[in-house]
Amino acid sequence: MSGLEGACVVDQVNGWVLSELPALNRDILAGRCDSGALGARFVEDVLPYLPMPDSLSTQGAEQMVVLLGLIGASLSRHYQERYRDEIGTPEKAFEPYRIGASGTPFRSYFASMADRTGTGHCHRDSYASLTRWNVPTTEVWWAGERLAVLKGSFDDGKIRTYTGTPEEQSFFELIKLSEAIELAINTALLPLSEGTCDMRSEQASHRTGLSIMLLVELRRFNEAYARLSASEGLSADYFMDVFRQYAVHWTVEDIPPSGALDPEWIVRDYLFGIRTPAHEAHTARLRPALLTEERNKIDRVASRSSLPEQMLDALGLDSQQMAAMSPEQLRDLLRRFPIVARMYLLLTAHLRMSGVHLKIAKKYLFTPQRQREQEGLGDSGVVSNRAGTTGMDETYLKDLTRARQHHLLSCLQVIGNEVRTFARLDEFDGDVPASVDDLLKYADRSTTYSPPIEALVRMQKVHEDDETPVLVGPSGGRLSVGLEEQR
Repeated sequence: MSGLEGACVVDQVNGWVLSELPALNRDILAGRCDSGALGARFVEDVLPYLPMPDSLSTQGAEQMVVLLGLIGASLSRHYQERYRDEIGTPEKAFEPYRIGASGTPFRSYFASMADRTGTGHCHRDSYASLTRWNVPTTEVWWAGERLAVLKGSFDDGKIRTYTGTPEEQSFFELIKLSEAIELAINTALLPLSEGTCDMRSEQASHRTGLSIMLLVELRRFNEAYARLSASEGLSADYFMDVFRQYAVHWTVEDIPPSGALDPEWIVRDYLFGIRTPAHEAHTARLRPALLTEERNKIDRVASRSSLPEQMLDALGLDSQQMAAMSPEQLRDLLRRFPIVARMYLLLTAHLRMSGVHLKIAKKYLFTPQRQREQEGLGDSGVVSNRAGTTGMDETYLKDLTRARQHHLLSCLQVIGNEVRTFARLDEFDGDVPASVDDLLKYADRSTTYSPPIEALVRMQKVHEDDETPVLVGPSGGRLSVGLEEQR
């Protein structure tokens, strides 16, 4: 098969995944057809025409990994739901499916396709393929400058999903758009970590201030999503019983896709000095599901001192001495070193984003599952709803949030909102985007958001004269987005 023929087949498989796969999944979940219908249609419509990996470009291989990942997750989910006693041997779900004249097993074929991408992609679906490669290329803009580009692997402006619903599409968008902002934040901060930008310079101060503003926007966007009602966005029941149930194991010890695998969040935690034993152990567990470039980026940042440590060293300051200072002494220090105030607000913004992440997890997973347990409904899915797909539970996330709270500059809490005055963030006043749509853009401007995301990106800020800016959500709820202390 030539490269051109292989690309044409990828387009055909893409069309099948965009139309037939969601319809089949919906019919199976609704009981309108047998769970084996998907496998039968896959064998008839797709499997005989699959291209050999070496006939594809690396981009074509990335596209196939996305497509085969969605198909594989669907096949595995329906198999495990049908044969509950086989959950401990999930690889059996793929045994009937063999590709090519040599009869290559599905999982071996998928592994070869993943290897063809040259990215170190694991041999099953992953966070990278399900969200970043799947959702269109996303850009982050600030004051007329493009700060970051998070590429997708398709050029069709579409998002592939399991069931074809706007709710599911919106969740993929939330994750990708959030990662794009995180990439912009980390891109601004990495020169400080690498030592190529002097902590005492105006550039370091600007980069730190810009990162604060971007983190505020990131939190605003995620908090607005969390406040959507079930009718406006994503219901907990849909998230737990439909969407999450596709995050099945392909082998017992593998790592299913999860937002916990967002590499930019992991990098940011290391930049800010989060190194608890539980966090280190969890990050180590995630490594096989990360891309090679992601692992290398994390390793580089983890090998260096945190940004607060590097800043204090550059300024000749000591965190223990600061902890012993009186409020007036701390004010005097911030007058001399405004970047300390900015670094504190940066860590606080990260903490508050962590709180929103916990809020989302509680809304869509932990709280409704706890209610089910109380009602005697248990945990009936093939993917447990008692913890995240990578093993994160509510206790771990709370402990992680506390670790983010107890940072090197936490002594500045005693002077509260005054820190904002010393940070001198007014230089960014004229640059703050009027809406999320001014911050986040798809590279292909013809690409449309799902209705839930569309409702969020078009929100305008109101009450601009207030010290704490406020957004009005689709339901009329007021969303505080200021940098005041977390209470």
